[in-house]
Amino acid sequence: MEENYFVDLAAAFVRGRLGGTDTGAAAIRRGLEAGLKLHKFKRSAQLPRVRRVIGALRGLGPSFLLDVGSGRGTFLWPLLDSLPDVAVVALEHDPLRAADLGAVRLGGIARLHAVRADATLLPFRDHVFDCVTLLEVLEHLERPVSAAAEALRVARHVVIASVPTHEDDNPEHIHLFDQDQLRALFGGARRVTFDYVLNHTVCVAMK
Repeated sequence: MEENYFVDLAAAFVRGRLGGTDTGAAAIRRGLEAGLKLHKFKRSAQLPRVRRVIGALRGLGPSFLLDVGSGRGTFLWPLLDSLPDVAVVALEHDPLRAADLGAVRLGGIARLHAVRADATLLPFRDHVFDCVTLLEVLEHLERPVSAAAEALRVARHVVIASVPTHEDDNPEHIHLFDQDQLRALFGGARRVTFDYVLNHTVCVAMK
C-alpha cells in the first residue's frame, strides 16, 4: 500500500483529521477505514508541468516558498516530497481545501503552513518568500493582473506560473494567455522566460 502514496503526507493528514500517533501504512489504513478521501495523496504519474517546475526549483534552491492556489495538492505534495528542506506556505481560497491543507500541518508536517486567503490580496509583507508559484491559477481568476502583481510583491527572487496553452472544456477557465499577455502580467519583473510542456506554458519571472 505504502508505495502508492506520499506516505508521510497522507499519514499526517489522517492524524490531523482523526488524531492518534500512528504512521505509515497503519495511518493510511485507519484513514481509509474512517472514510477519509486519500486519493489526492496517491503517487500517480507526475504531470510534466509539475516535474518541470520542481526541476526549476531544484536549480533555484529556495528555502521559503509560497504556493498560491494549492487546491488538492497536485503540485504541493510532489513539491514537499521532492524538496524536503523547503518551508512552504500553501495558500487556498476554498475553505474545505484550506482545511485539508491545515490538517496535514496539524498531523506533523511542520514545514507546511496553510493559509486561507485571496490570491489578489496576499496577507504577507513585501519580498518575504524566495519564490512564489501560481500553477493553474491565473486562468481561473477574475483579476489575474492583481494576482500577478501580488506574487511579484511578496517574492524576493522569482515567480513561476503555469497556464494552459489552448482552450479546453473546463468551465472554470475564464482566461487564455499567450506569451505577450503573460509578459505583460509580469511586467514588473527584470526578466520573463517561457517553456512549453504538454499543452501548458510555464512562465518564470525573475526579479
